Amino acid sequence: MRKYITIDLGSKTTASRDLSGREIAESGRYLIARMLLDQNIATIDPMSPENPLIFSAGPFAGTNFSNANRLSVGCKSPLTGGIKEANSGGTFGFAMGQLLISGITLQGASDDWVIIRITKDGEISFDDAAPYLGLGNFDCAKKLHETYGQKTSLAICGPVGEYLGLMAGVAFSDTDNRPSRLAARGGVGAVMGAKKVKAMVIDKDRMPPVNDRKKLMGAIKDYGKKLDESVAVQSLKTTGTAMVADLTNHLGALPVRNFSSGQLTSADDGPLRMGGDFIRELNGGRGGDTSHACMPGCLIKCSNVYVDDTGRELVSPLEYETIGLLGTNCGLDDPDDVARLNETANDLGVDSIELGATIGVLMEAGIGAFGDVGFMQSCLEDIRLGNERGRLYASGTARVGKAFDVARVPVIKQQAISAYDPRIIEVTGISMMLTAQGADHTVGNAPSFKCDDKTIDELVAESLRMQINSAVADSFGLCVFGRSVTDDNLKLIADAINDSFDADVTPEFITGIGFETLRLEAAFNKAAGFDQEDDELPSFFCDEPLPPTGKMARLYSREVNAAMQNLMEAQSR
Repeated sequence: MRKYITIDLGSKTTASRDLSGREIAESGRYLIARMLLDQNIATIDPMSPENPLIFSAGPFAGTNFSNANRLSVGCKSPLTGGIKEANSGGTFGFAMGQLLISGITLQGASDDWVIIRITKDGEISFDDAAPYLGLGNFDCAKKLHETYGQKTSLAICGPVGEYLGLMAGVAFSDTDNRPSRLAARGGVGAVMGAKKVKAMVIDKDRMPPVNDRKKLMGAIKDYGKKLDESVAVQSLKTTGTAMVADLTNHLGALPVRNFSSGQLTSADDGPLRMGGDFIRELNGGRGGDTSHACMPGCLIKCSNVYVDDTGRELVSPLEYETIGLLGTNCGLDDPDDVARLNETANDLGVDSIELGATIGVLMEAGIGAFGDVGFMQSCLEDIRLGNERGRLYASGTARVGKAFDVARVPVIKQQAISAYDPRIIEVTGISMMLTAQGADHTVGNAPSFKCDDKTIDELVAESLRMQINSAVADSFGLCVFGRSVTDDNLKLIADAINDSFDADVTPEFITGIGFETLRLEAAFNKAAGFDQEDDELPSFFCDEPLPPTGKMARLYSREVNAAMQNLMEAQSR
């Protein structure tokens, strides 16, 4: 059994309903899409009390099933105006599972700022948040742990979320109690701020009871063995996500100086200082942790703890998307600079992708120069202070681009494009175009897929395959980095769910959840007023050749939508 908790912030009351069997498996991104659509949220103001903020954990939450303790956070996005599911690692979903909590919905808004406290005894209380307001996430977390103890997990609305900045995420505790794992995208932190919830504090306890513990532990062991045998997983464990920079730079698809170039250095220039190989050797030589688990039980350990030349911790983690958008996209070439900026972004609780794209647009506008770390630090300080300039910057890339009349603004549905230039990495480009989530690579990323010799139909087919598999991962609390194993072992996943909850699910049920998630999300955005024009790439991708390859985008909304519609209709029959 699990329970689903609804918290009415206006009345400070709670309600709980029991879940069993298949209901527990219907979670994460799928559940968020279904709930938001069923509650007719598409047409409401995303900053109004009527916009629910949903926290949904997967069926294996609270166990040591590798890479299966991720948490989905969802609402109507104030950044895009469409549906949003932001995904995070850390320990909050793990703690929810240990307390037999499948999901939490925050309804309405509090009159005063509160801390929501959930104990292992099932008690829920509302404490005064005044002592924590205005604090950066690290000071806030330290103070919360002093008050509530170390054996707790935190969900924090950072200082930018407090003033409703649209690039604000929700920060969660990692395995060492750093508040550095963010459900970052789409402004979910601003929605938490609009509800005046400064933080949620939840106890950790013990592995939750399951229907057949022996069989589940066998599945956990079998899954772990398959991860150990996966070449893709071992590469992530060794080099982390930063290895993607080596690939995209080689392909000429790395965002450099506001997507004006696809390559920071050529092969003749030596190793890429912003790449995974260089960063691993540098960080390891300084005494940093090059293989770190972002959530309990994960065997992939693609995270890291990055230190400076004195061995002092700068940030955990330093990951590819941040390296690409907050780094090379802004003209930086030193990972130490990116790490320091990244740590400040984590302290503010903001999306480093949106932040980097925004600063890149400011540099494009001539407000600052590419490569000027001092200018970037001043932007972050403005955002921290929440002055007039900082609040504009915190509104995100699209709105800043409009304010400064910038022609080259890398957004789709008003959300910044991730670190994959769609002129080269076309499958990911199609996923970012067509997803209801805004320009989010995690919905269907395929950076190594060879695109040159493929037709649009073939590229769209690969995008749909990746989108379904990603929606499966996001809907069952699984990290997409285990997909090299997960995708080919759906029977193992289904059997493990059945062993846990006697749910009677099949592999077909799992893939069906992925497909249905995409359908529900598209229906939500259609009800919110989105149409085919909202899927278009910014025109400069189609008009400007990208050095060094000279390629221009061949992806246009009408053609890719037609191909996707045909595939979706065929699959639904």
